[in-house]
Amino acid sequence: MKRVLIIEDDDFLQGLEAKKILNSGYDVLSAQTGEDAMKKILEPNVDVILLDLLLPNFDGFEILKKIKENDKTKNIPVIIFSNLSENKDIEKAISLGATKFMVKSNFSLEELMEQIKKLI
Repeated sequence: MKRVLIIEDDDFLQGLEAKKILNSGYDVLSAQTGEDAMKKILEPNVDVILLDLLLPNFDGFEILKKIKENDKTKNIPVIIFSNLSENKDIEKAISLGATKFMVKSNFSLEELMEQIKKLI
């Protein structure tokens, strides 16, 4: 079964995302802090990472950088799903290796699921 790692500190939103992904037939792993995310990224068979940028401990940019620097995880597609919407943030995420940048307020969970399906 394909697996999606959700890195999101908002309990409510993480729950909505997880339910949508599970109902679409995928397995879900979740992390709420940067520290927890770094452990879960190394779990076997993570096929796509859904990453928020504003997290406790360290931010999503740092996590993205670590994902792309690690030989075991560098080829995992990463969708940034964040409230940050300034061009500088989008450009930074793309330059660090993000596959897709989605601003939370501009996309529905259905559209997010479409992007996940394209990458799996």
